[in-house]
Amino acid sequence: MISAANAQGVLEEVIVTAQKREQGLQDVGIAITAFTGEQMRAMGVEESFDIAAFSPGVHISGNLAGQNTQFSIRGVTQNDFNDIIEAPTAVYLDEGYFAVAQAQTFAVFDIDRVEILKGPQGTLYGRNATGGLVNYVSNKPSFDGPDAYIDLTYGAFDTSANADQWRVEGALGGPLGKTVAARVAFMYNQQDGYLDNLYPLNAVGAPPGPGAGADLGDDDTFAFRGSLLFEPSADLSISLSVNAAGTNVATGPYQSKPTIGIYNANGELTNTIDVTPGETRRSIAADGSDFGSDQDDNGVQDDFFNNTTGAFGADGLVDLGRPAGTDFFGYLDPDGEDFKTSSDFAFADSGSTDTRGLNAKIVYDLNDSTTLTLVSDYKDYEKLLFIDVDSAPANYLANYGAVDAQSFTQEIRLNGESDRSRWVLGFYYLNIDSVSDNGLKVSPGGVAGPALDVGTDAELKTDSFSLFGQYEWDMNDQITLIGGLRLIQEEKDYEMDAGLYFQSTNARTIHQGPKFLPPLPGGLATSIKTSSSDTLWAGKLQINYQATDDLLLYAGVNRGVKAGSFNAPLLGSYISLLFATGNDGIPYSEEVLLSYEGGFKATLFDGSTRFNGSFFYYDYSDYQAFLFTGIGGVVINSDAENYGVELELQTSPFEGFDALLSMSWFDATVQDVPLVIGSSITRNVDPTYAPEFQFTAMARYEWPMLNGMMNITGDLSYSDSYFYNLRNFDADKFDSYVMVNMGLGWGSKDGHWETRLKVNNVTDERAGIQGFNIATGCGCNEISFRAPRWYGVNVRYNY
Repeated sequence: MISAANAQGVLEEVIVTAQKREQGLQDVGIAITAFTGEQMRAMGVEESFDIAAFSPGVHISGNLAGQNTQFSIRGVTQNDFNDIIEAPTAVYLDEGYFAVAQAQTFAVFDIDRVEILKGPQGTLYGRNATGGLVNYVSNKPSFDGPDAYIDLTYGAFDTSANADQWRVEGALGGPLGKTVAARVAFMYNQQDGYLDNLYPLNAVGAPPGPGAGADLGDDDTFAFRGSLLFEPSADLSISLSVNAAGTNVATGPYQSKPTIGIYNANGELTNTIDVTPGETRRSIAADGSDFGSDQDDNGVQDDFFNNTTGAFGADGLVDLGRPAGTDFFGYLDPDGEDFKTSSDFAFADSGSTDTRGLNAKIVYDLNDSTTLTLVSDYKDYEKLLFIDVDSAPANYLANYGAVDAQSFTQEIRLNGESDRSRWVLGFYYLNIDSVSDNGLKVSPGGVAGPALDVGTDAELKTDSFSLFGQYEWDMNDQITLIGGLRLIQEEKDYEMDAGLYFQSTNARTIHQGPKFLPPLPGGLATSIKTSSSDTLWAGKLQINYQATDDLLLYAGVNRGVKAGSFNAPLLGSYISLLFATGNDGIPYSEEVLLSYEGGFKATLFDGSTRFNGSFFYYDYSDYQAFLFTGIGGVVINSDAENYGVELELQTSPFEGFDALLSMSWFDATVQDVPLVIGSSITRNVDPTYAPEFQFTAMARYEWPMLNGMMNITGDLSYSDSYFYNLRNFDADKFDSYVMVNMGLGWGSKDGHWETRLKVNNVTDERAGIQGFNIATGCGCNEISFRAPRWYGVNVRYNY
């Protein structure tokens, strides 16, 4: 069966299941953006987070220079880099929840649609979430006849690294009999590193291991999905699927810029700024003198080692200053924010992620008005990823993050309806068993001392039980009242210890040999075992007013909740936390969000235009915010508020032309954030990865030509500047950017062949992804950017 892609507009209305039943997008009283798989392909969506650029109020956050990327919706995010945490935005594939934040980054292939819901979720969907929800739905087996496609892309990045990309995906599906259908799909991506590594340029210390200095920004991914559909009767449907994905990557593609900390008279860090060309101080004291550094991350300015010779000072307190205008080791990036660097801890294929999953769904129509749905999902996650802490040629420190986790979810749901009402009742169970290894690696021959791993090992077991329901009642033909409630019982068992591995001398392996737990004064322990048990609730009240057939108005209040959990900081941050709070800083509380929202959905000009808008106010109690200080960080609770507006216009004013315009603006504040744990100074700050203003424009025009249809597409996305560190220091901010993508395509009249020429990031913009402030450790910030300009060609055959 031939794909209908050539006949579809890029912006046709999407049928969604946001309320657990099929509805047109304009009939749902929720701030939601949805795209079909064909639309996403036209927009160049290859990774799960690419879709954020096309939805107002949605951005990305995360860590590991884009190798771990999460969604930020309306400024709600948590970029803790330890994988025992759950993100505040829930991400699903075929109603299977990704319980590990790392797993939110995955390849998009053979997808039917994606739905992005903004604001608290919990009375309808599996896992309760405060930020919102992103639901990917894959193509299902069909009884309509065999169908297949093969899709091949070749591209090249516009950098001196001469990096190429090859990507191929395909699928085959159809009936195996009258009651059984199957579908298999795969994707393989092979991408060279586009960040040109000039190491050993300006090297300090011995290389950390064989192969050091690899180009960065590569990707080698293979993913597979297989599905079976059984329909033994008109009332019963059983879906089974298996999926697996494996990725190998080099060290995370961070770059470095020199920065310097500023301290007050009490010795507290109050700001970080970019280094000026003649600067020789390591940090700036209140009187303007050199205040030293904190290279062992213990919260004390101690000038831990000699930055000129790369050796320890005789007393451990040698202060030779900073080479003018550079980081502590004399390094300045050779081309600033362009794609050349010199990084020693940069190894090809040093990192890997693997995800495997099983999913089963049973849908049984009990009668004409009631349906029983059961969804079971199991996932297994493994990862080991590295970054170079100083992102420079000094053999200083590397950071590693590893996880071995399993999750299981079971949802039992009843849907029903009558002439004037619709309802959902459900039970949801979630089990997560996550073991995380996170730490700092000192490589042989380095400037930071003898080789060892400084590791934090944590295990978190979560059992969550929920009852949820939602009821909709049509008061009349225009007014609908909606009420929903979710009750949650959350149980967590937690163990953590932080110590030293003296036999971990290989740059590509971690935690070799026995662990040594250093004794601490005052009876403080480097290990902890604890648990929590919480009863939580979420709810929803809303009114919909169908003013006309083409205008829906809605307003409501939602109470969202995300359970508390536990910190697993790196050793230096852990010791600082213990001295400041004892063990009280290890757990953090649940966050509660009261969301007040109104909106409209209008269909105009005989259905050729859709204009949607939403207005919201968020009142957060104990917002879970990630506070990064030194070379580590912890999650803290702070109250927050946010108010904003989102507008989206989609139009097809004449035959062959489609356009989308969307914008979002919000003003968010996280209140009383300490500059470090235990600090006497607190500030009201912007949340991280939360640009105040975003704008997206996309257009597509097609016309008959060459016995087929030609089309030209273009999209532009603007993001305001935003902070990547919660303290909002001057140096911790990415500039605003404009990203432009363009494409020229052709599809054959019979629908079999499609081809496209594409240019991504046409203007070669430097759009920030993720960054961290390490000014007290290396005199630098690590920063990363979206990929440079890319040229490519795509060919697809549909059967």
